[in-house]
Amino acid sequence: MPAKRAVDLTGSLILLLLLSPVLLAVTAAVALTSPGPVLTLQDRAGLGGRTFAMLTFRTRRAGTRCSTPVGRALRDHFLDELPQLINVARGEMSLVGPRPLPPENSGPATGAGRARLGVRPGITGLWQISGRSELPWEEMAVLDLHYMEEYWLGLDLLILARTLPAAFAGPAPVRPRRARPVRLA
Repeated sequence: MPAKRAVDLTGSLILLLLLSPVLLAVTAAVALTSPGPVLTLQDRAGLGGRTFAMLTFRTRRAGTRCSTPVGRALRDHFLDELPQLINVARGEMSLVGPRPLPPENSGPATGAGRARLGVRPGITGLWQISGRSELPWEEMAVLDLHYMEEYWLGLDLLILARTLPAAFAGPAPVRPRRARPVRLA
């Protein structure tokens, strides 16, 4: 996958350069609206199960689970994940791939868990463009496995192209689910 790594490295460096005004504005917004560090470091399992520190902008009040107004806006539009471009440039993540999980949730070293650890985790992927947090955990795992089995560079480019509209649109409105009849025969 040398072509994928070349796209990741080139893309992350270009995006860091182009988005530097946005990164500076978000840094200032986070720093000025609540005390605490601007970035958070979260341990995640990467390629081969190696642990790395994933970077994100802080979206919660320091030491609490309470989101800040700026943090909610950042999460709604994926902006809290922009520092992960640094993780991509360092080779710890990819632009596209399965979401990085905490080491304790990365699964067993067999089956789907093993497949997940066989690729670099990504900033975006099928799960993010297919409904994000509105999808159940099991469906995220199925989408990640499908991505790993069907990977090709064109799929990455398609996912990247669909990420921008999903990021600008923000979260889907919450709709109550209707019960659907189940056919047994």
